[in-house]
Amino acid sequence: MASEAVPPVATALATLEIPHRIFRHEGPVHSLEQAARERGQRPEQVVRSILFRLAQDRFAMVLIAGSAQVSWKLLRQHVGQSRLTMATEDEVLRVTGYPTGAVSPFGLPQPVPVYLDRSVLAEEEISIGSGVRGTTVILRSADLVRALPDAEIGDFRT
Repeated sequence: MASEAVPPVATALATLEIPHRIFRHEGPVHSLEQAARERGQRPEQVVRSILFRLAQDRFAMVLIAGSAQVSWKLLRQHVGQSRLTMATEDEVLRVTGYPTGAVSPFGLPQPVPVYLDRSVLAEEEISIGSGVRGTTVILRSADLVRALPDAEIGDFRT
């Protein structure tokens, strides 16, 4: 059964020898709160991977916890860009290989700079996109940091 296949992010984490577990939602996920509840987590433990377009073919990903919003001003200052936009659904799929709602910094077809908001580190256990909608990967935030040695950690939220 295809839905039981190992998601690409779990495969990438296994290759990096990062401990994790896979969680599959029984039905569609309509909100951050619902996703957290079904996973036995609080919303702050759900990490969103948001792709931004910095220039024509330059992108960056921000990992942020729960319902926190990325500060466009802080991100622009950090990356040295006066303008940036959120990537479109088509750009997200093209750059990450994943549909929106399943994006993760692992297993990408091309390297993308990753900015990790400190809010992610406030929780010991977190969940991230698995590359497959309706499925998540749960791991320790310390292991996420270990798996992303090039990620820049900072304050990127409003």
